[in-house]
Amino acid sequence: MPRFFHLIAAVIFLCCTVIVYPQTASSGAAPIVLSPQEAVDHAIINNLMLETARIGTDMQRRRAAHAWNQFLPNAIVSGTMTRSNQLNTASGLAPVPLGGGVYGVVPFSMDIPRWNVIGMFSASLDFSFALIESVRTSQLEYRAGVLTLEKAKLQIEQAVRKMYNQILLLEANAVLLNDSIDNAQRQAAIAQANFNAGLAPRLTLLQAQVAVENMRPAINDLSNNIKNLRGNFALLLGMPYDTEFELEPSLLEASFDTSFIPEDLAEFISRSASGKPDISELQANIRVLQSQRNALRLGHFTPFVRLGWDIGSMFDPMLDPLNNSWLDSNHWSSSGQVGGSFSLTVGMSLNGLFGFTREGQQRKDINAGIQIQYIQLSQMIQETELEIFNKINSLHTIVSSAEVQQAAVELAQLTYNLTEQAYRAGLQDFQSVQNAALALEQARLQYLTLYFNFLNDLIDLEYALGVPFGTLSNKENN
Repeated sequence: MPRFFHLIAAVIFLCCTVIVYPQTASSGAAPIVLSPQEAVDHAIINNLMLETARIGTDMQRRRAAHAWNQFLPNAIVSGTMTRSNQLNTASGLAPVPLGGGVYGVVPFSMDIPRWNVIGMFSASLDFSFALIESVRTSQLEYRAGVLTLEKAKLQIEQAVRKMYNQILLLEANAVLLNDSIDNAQRQAAIAQANFNAGLAPRLTLLQAQVAVENMRPAINDLSNNIKNLRGNFALLLGMPYDTEFELEPSLLEASFDTSFIPEDLAEFISRSASGKPDISELQANIRVLQSQRNALRLGHFTPFVRLGWDIGSMFDPMLDPLNNSWLDSNHWSSSGQVGGSFSLTVGMSLNGLFGFTREGQQRKDINAGIQIQYIQLSQMIQETELEIFNKINSLHTIVSSAEVQQAAVELAQLTYNLTEQAYRAGLQDFQSVQNAALALEQARLQYLTLYFNFLNDLIDLEYALGVPFGTLSNKENN
C-alpha cells in the first residue's frame, strides 16, 4: 500500500476514537476503552446466555461425577398406622394366684384396640449391564455439554468481533461524512467570498449552502444508528445499554493477506471442514445416542439382578398405641414381630425381545434418530465445505477489488484537489467541486467497506475451520 494511502487510513481510524456521540449521561465515569480481546473477555464472563449454558454444563458434570450412585441400595423406612373398621374382642383364661403357690384360671374378655402400628425397614439393590452403560452415557453427555458450551463461547466471540468491526465501520463512515460537511462548508465559504467579490452568481452561493444543509440529516441518521448499535453491543457484553465505551482502532495493522490459502484448495477444505465447532458438537451428540442405544439393548436382552432385605415390627396388638409409649421396647413384643427376609431376584424383560412391543419400538426410534443425526452430520460437513469455499472466494474477490479501489481513492483524491484549486481560481463551477467531493467520499467508503468485509470474512472462516480467532489475521494480541 502506498505511503499516501497509509496516511489516509491512519487519520480515518484514529478519528474514530474521538468522535463524540450522544449517550445517556447516567454516570460521570470515564468511558471504558475496549480492545477486541477485552470485549470478548467481557462478553464471555457476563453474557447471560453463556451463564445459562454454564449452569446446564454444571448439571451434566454433577450427573456424570455421581453416576455411580445408582449402585447404592434404595433404602426405605416406613411406618404404618391402621385402624380396624370394627371392634374386635379377645377372650381366654387368665392365671390367678390362689395362695400357697397354687394358681387357678378365670375366664376373661377384652376389647382389642382398633388402632395398631407397624414399622418397616427395607433395602433393595438392582444390578444390570444397562446400568453400567448408563454411567458411560452420563460421561458422554457431559463431554457433549462441554463442547456445546465452548461452541456458545465461540459464537459469542464471533458476534462480538464482527459487531466491533461494524461499529468501527460506521464510525469511519461518520468521519467521512463529517469531512464532507467540512469540505462543503469550506466550499460555501469560498462561494460567499466569490459572491461578495462579484466573481460568482447568487445561485452558486445558494447551491453551496443547500449542499451543506442536505448533509446534516445523513449525519444525524448515522449517529442514531451508531448509538443503537453501541447499545446492542453493550448488552452483548453483559453491560447496561447506556454504558459509555470507546473502541481501539486496533485494525490499522491488518492487511489484505491471503497467503494462508494453499494452492490445493480442495484438499485444504476437505481436511479443515471437520474442525467446525458445530460438527464436533453433533459428533458428540451422536456418541451419546449410540451409548443410549447400547443401554437400551442391554436392558432388553440381558437379565437383571435384584437384592432385597427388609425387617419390620408390630406394636403389641393388645395395647392401644394412642395411650401407650412407643419408646418402650416391651410394647414391641415378640408376639407382635412381623419379621424380615432377604431376597435374591433374577429376571428379564420379555417385552424387549419383540419388535412390536413398546420396548421394541423404542429401539427402532433411537436407531432412526441416529440415522437422522448421521444425515445431518453429512449435510453439515458439505455445507461447511461450501462455506469455506465461498469465504475463500470472497477473500480473493475482496483483495482484487481492494487493489482497484485503492487506485480509485488516490485518483479521486487527486481529482478533488485539482478541482478545488480550479474552483478557487474561478475555472470550475461549484457543481464540479461537489461532484469531485462526492466521488472521493464514495471511494473512501467503498475501500473501508472492503476492508471490514475482509476482516469479517476472516472471522467467519476462522470459525468454520475451528481455529482460534486471530489465527488467520495474525491479531491474537487483540
